[in-house]
Amino acid sequence: MSKLRKSARDQDCTLQIFGVCNSNPETTVLAHLPDESGTGKMGGKSDDWIACFACSDCHDMIDGRRNNEFSKTDREWYEHRAMMRTWRKWIDMGLIKL
Repeated sequence: MSKLRKSARDQDCTLQIFGVCNSNPETTVLAHLPDESGTGKMGGKSDDWIACFACSDCHDMIDGRRNNEFSKTDREWYEHRAMMRTWRKWIDMGLIKL
């Protein structure tokens, strides 16, 4: 397991989808986001840095395991915001450097 994946343990959800997020850090995992460049790894997962911290409910929502009526624009907005929030946390943790 990569350092980035391990870093999600006990973190606050960075997706925080309104009306969905359970706000329980005990359920947080590193959720891989869609990589439209087509460089995802075998099995369709993106690289670990194209990801965010997601509680179990938000993760189910973005992975399509939970019924949702979000538009593609809304979904992309939440994913982009969460990825930026996660990158900021990784910078603060010293896991990525600029």
